[in-house]
Amino acid sequence: MAVSWRSWLANEGSKHLFLFFWLSLNVWFFWKTFLLYCRGLQYYYLHQMLGLGLCVSRASASVLNLNCCLVLLPVCRILLAFLRGSQKVASRKTRRLIDKSKTFHVTCGVTVCIFSALHVAAHLVNALNFSENYNEDFLAINAANYRALHVAAHLVNALNFSENYNEDFLAINAANYRGEDPRKLLFATASTYAIRVSNYDIFWYTHNLFFVFYILLMLHVSGGVLKYQTNLEEHPPGCFNPNKTLLGNMTVPKASEELFPDYTTEPFPEDLTFPEPFVQSNFMRVCSKEPKFQPHFPETWFWISGPLCLYCVERLYRYIRSNRPVTITSVISHPSNVLEVRMIKDDFRAKPGQCPTDTKATFGVHLKVVGDWTERFRDLLLLHSNQDAEILPIFQQRRYPKLYVDGPFGSPFEESLNYEVSLCVAGGIGVTPFASVLNALLDGWKCYKLRRLYFIWVCRDVESFRWFADLLCMLHNKLWQENRPDYINIQLYLSQTDGIQKIIGEKYQALNSRLLIGRPRWKLLFDEIAKYNRRKTIGVFCCGPSKMSKILHKLSNSSNPYGTRFEYNKESFS
Repeated sequence: MAVSWRSWLANEGSKHLFLFFWLSLNVWFFWKTFLLYCRGLQYYYLHQMLGLGLCVSRASASVLNLNCCLVLLPVCRILLAFLRGSQKVASRKTRRLIDKSKTFHVTCGVTVCIFSALHVAAHLVNALNFSENYNEDFLAINAANYRALHVAAHLVNALNFSENYNEDFLAINAANYRGEDPRKLLFATASTYAIRVSNYDIFWYTHNLFFVFYILLMLHVSGGVLKYQTNLEEHPPGCFNPNKTLLGNMTVPKASEELFPDYTTEPFPEDLTFPEPFVQSNFMRVCSKEPKFQPHFPETWFWISGPLCLYCVERLYRYIRSNRPVTITSVISHPSNVLEVRMIKDDFRAKPGQCPTDTKATFGVHLKVVGDWTERFRDLLLLHSNQDAEILPIFQQRRYPKLYVDGPFGSPFEESLNYEVSLCVAGGIGVTPFASVLNALLDGWKCYKLRRLYFIWVCRDVESFRWFADLLCMLHNKLWQENRPDYINIQLYLSQTDGIQKIIGEKYQALNSRLLIGRPRWKLLFDEIAKYNRRKTIGVFCCGPSKMSKILHKLSNSSNPYGTRFEYNKESFS
């Protein structure tokens, strides 16, 4: 299958360009911080003591700050919905890029976990170097209490670090042994697909611990262990201080033996290095003052306070907006364990593609009963779980639980009406987002840009088609009456059957003629659509199993001889 670069750029170009920019930003922050702590004169003595571990720990910390800032933005759903619906975001590519917010959130989360492990490993090396390179001449930057002579002493120092919060090494006491990075590991494991499917509560509750994580993130840099030199002019790093040599019986470098012969007892080691600016032609600068060190001012709060406040404000707004319960007008039990709940809520406005609506006054949601929570929810709403439907009078609503609705939010399917030609593919209960699109067309299709809709729905059993059979039939009849039967092309596929079946009911005859047995032949379907819509841009919208989504995504990027371009859009519920 040949890949069309034009289609690939349309589908993947903006996403990969954004990821390249994000990756470049991470590399730049890492490398800039690494060089700062490796070559910066203010960190000369600290680098001599800690070596590469200092550079790696601080460079990884800068990447963590960046991604802990960015990881919150994709979950600000009100902000994304506003940007998506705003006239300022006129580019379709930009709006489609906003739809990838979940992917970016996961990418930032994985990056945080990886660099957290690197950060911890580098700080463990630093902890050993603090004790291994213990120097009585620079007590201000020493985090260890004494020089470790063997492995057992290293372990004792590590224990001392974890006991003394304000005096000892920062990453050991606050970040590692006090629960921050284990909590990152907990977030990572609880966010996997297997955990979300098997026990969603674990994912939900561990993710809501992120407030604790951010509090620890801001507190763990308050120890002030890593320090930089402040008096670089009075004491250039590596300079020779004769006063300290005389008082402390300190050895003098060979370069200064002739200048201070009385102070020399034995030469410095040959491999001792000094900053290049201060060693020229066997000459070393002389200083009379001791180096002064100052703890770093914490920077993490600067990175995460803005996004964290923005997220908190949005959650407060969402809580206020959804604080009033909805009024349930009807509860319908559909075939194949699907429950439909229709409600009324004040000031509720849903756009096509966000929420299935049969009238402007009510809106509805469809739930697939597949677990204990949905089973209990069904039993609470229906007095008898096997009854088909129940209309709830106002005076009887006290028997039912209070139901709160948060939303609506932006959806990729809002764009389905903004293409001249759209291909909508649903798998099973994945038809739900398309219901509002069909309802919008039923109310009036002439006001939209859409002029042809291909609607493909794949189900395992024939009874599932009855969820929206009435809606499909009403839209089909309306278009026939308006002499536009070619406006919508409906194809229903029954993937599992023992024989020829049909949707029972005289009013469903229009759908029975469009019911096909087996799975769609996607390649032939795309070729046929491309042939009849030459040199047009077609929006592809999919909500269904991941295997189906991957096939459609690949076909959307493939080339065709008709100059037709497919732009792929996907809805995700997990």
